[in-house]
Amino acid sequence: MKVLATRRYPGPAFEELRDVEVGELRPRDDVEALVVANDPIDPAHFPSLRLVANFGVGYDRLGVEELHARGIAVTNTPGVLDAATADLTWALILAARRRVVEGDQRVRAGAWSGSWADGFLAEELTRSTLGIVGLGRIGSAVARRAEGFELRVLSTRRSGGTPLDDLLQESDIVTIHAPLTPETHGLIDARRLSLLRDGACFVNTARGEIVDEDALVAELVSGRIRAGLDVFAHEPHVPESLMSLPNVVLTPHIGSGTRQTREAMTRIVVDNIQAFERGDELLTPVR
Repeated sequence: MKVLATRRYPGPAFEELRDVEVGELRPRDDVEALVVANDPIDPAHFPSLRLVANFGVGYDRLGVEELHARGIAVTNTPGVLDAATADLTWALILAARRRVVEGDQRVRAGAWSGSWADGFLAEELTRSTLGIVGLGRIGSAVARRAEGFELRVLSTRRSGGTPLDDLLQESDIVTIHAPLTPETHGLIDARRLSLLRDGACFVNTARGEIVDEDALVAELVSGRIRAGLDVFAHEPHVPESLMSLPNVVLTPHIGSGTRQTREAMTRIVVDNIQAFERGDELLTPVR
């Protein structure tokens, strides 16, 4: 089976693909399987396409409905990146809440001139309230890690949980872990951002489009809240207004960015392709 991959994906499993080419998503008549990282796909450009193996959990940009309508199977890589994304979430929470990046910049700039007791105060994490928007696999992993900080945890779920507006009003830290769907697009709008407490910490390692980015930028520019952001609405573009703000920590969509996790993701991609070639059931199909 002819496979086209948008890049050489990490780990030894990639070498197991027997007929794989690394290249751009240009029209091809011979390609039967694509390996992509949530890239938009026009199935009309690949008339022989039978399988799209997505490197990642999120598949909101693939165009799954049209792919399924053409009888093209789609897979993703759930489960293996939960820990890595939860760990980065906590890195952002701690960095933003305790002003770690600001402190680093002060030391490097030679601006640390007084004793350790002079100014530069942050907010405590222990025994504060954490609000998790989306208690799926990753959200649950974040919640488990919260136990060590003795946090009160609130969460929204597909059914039940804390109402979203109440969660935003009551939480000292809010972290987003919902998938991007038509229902969650723009879910955290200007009105809901205004519900956050003064000094609250807002973290997003899910999808930038879940939040009204202009409204979030306005809140951060005002200095009313702090944030740790790993995702943005128009990646790789990051709003210029955020670049110089001391109250936001920025990372380049690295939630799953550990060697172990990325190699495990490649393993699932390859296992799905090999299962498809054999005519076996797919391991992680997107329904």
